[in-house]
Amino acid sequence: MKLKVKSEMAKLLSVAFAVLCFLPSVYGQIAVKGETVYTMAGEAITNGVVLINNGKITAVGPATTVQVPAGYRTLTAKVVTPGLIDAHTVVGLNGYLNQPHDQMALDGGASVQPELRATDAYNPEERLIEWVRELGVTTIHTGHQPSALIPGQTMIAKTWGKTVDDVTIVPTAMVSVVLGTAATGAAGRSPGTRGKQAAMLRAELIKAQENATKKDAPKDLKSEIMARVIKGEVRLLITAHKDQDIMTALRLAKEFNLKIVLDGASEAQLVLNEIKASGFPVIIHPTMARAGGDTESLSMETASKLKAAGIPVALQSGYEGYVPKTRVVLFEAAMAAANGLSKSDALALITIDAAKILGLDGRIGSIAVGKDADIAMYDGDPFEYTSHCVGTIINGRVVSEVVR
Repeated sequence: MKLKVKSEMAKLLSVAFAVLCFLPSVYGQIAVKGETVYTMAGEAITNGVVLINNGKITAVGPATTVQVPAGYRTLTAKVVTPGLIDAHTVVGLNGYLNQPHDQMALDGGASVQPELRATDAYNPEERLIEWVRELGVTTIHTGHQPSALIPGQTMIAKTWGKTVDDVTIVPTAMVSVVLGTAATGAAGRSPGTRGKQAAMLRAELIKAQENATKKDAPKDLKSEIMARVIKGEVRLLITAHKDQDIMTALRLAKEFNLKIVLDGASEAQLVLNEIKASGFPVIIHPTMARAGGDTESLSMETASKLKAAGIPVALQSGYEGYVPKTRVVLFEAAMAAANGLSKSDALALITIDAAKILGLDGRIGSIAVGKDADIAMYDGDPFEYTSHCVGTIINGRVVSEVVR
């Protein structure tokens, strides 16, 4: 009997110890120390400290002015940055196995399907999400792949959580539109040409305009989402690589008074003045994307040229049709830094600038008091290939940690 009591007591003590050890992560009582802290809200801080409580950042500054309270778990790294943001991807809809059962980013049933919700196809426990999370990516703007005229909707999610409801920040972020050869149908199927693409889009937009003025307007899913587009409540994410397709996107936006985000934009350098005059932001192609077809004129200097022109720009991993199905924005930004951008500006492409384009800069994208405690930690310069992400924090919880 005594042995049984002792055994039960040992179990209770073990559980209690585990709970006590886990409390800082659950309640976000964490101090992150970095030899360099890039806040993206000002100059980098040498020997900086970031305090986290209840999922939010409560203090940030030099170690000489920010004292770590008793009981906080302390993590250290050489370099600390805001959690990285992938401004456009298909991760979570397409999976790493590259098999039909985990490829949910494109429905081939029709060319125009704006009613398809990314949240209904998103798998928060997809291994690719875990992979990018371990590299410091904490937020993704994801959705249907750019391979149809209107393939569906996009969503914005954190990269940690068990259910779609747990991770979703914005369930309907944008409606994806694709111009160019990627959206031309198979032989004998519309749209077969660029002219037919524009005509089909105009038809959908005119229909939405007309429905917006009717009291008895249709209540089907397609009509409802297109009405939100016409009203300016939801933006169009228009993937257009060739300069002629970029100009078509700008014409349509002006014609229907739409709010759009240009996506891909491989030939943006050819129409910089027109893009700047439009006021629309650009989520550019991955820096190291393969050139060919509509992307034949892409450049590793696209980001620097857009930045120099004063055009809001962010970077994406985009859509990849091969294993492992996604690029990593950290590596893409590193190459942008080697092709005309400063390291600070390159880091901004995947943090604060991305947050601004997604409309979430009040919540994510920089290390500032009151923002979500999304942090990435590295054992060296993040843009050096030999550096490693040694820890990732999302909403004040340590979700990835590597002891080296």
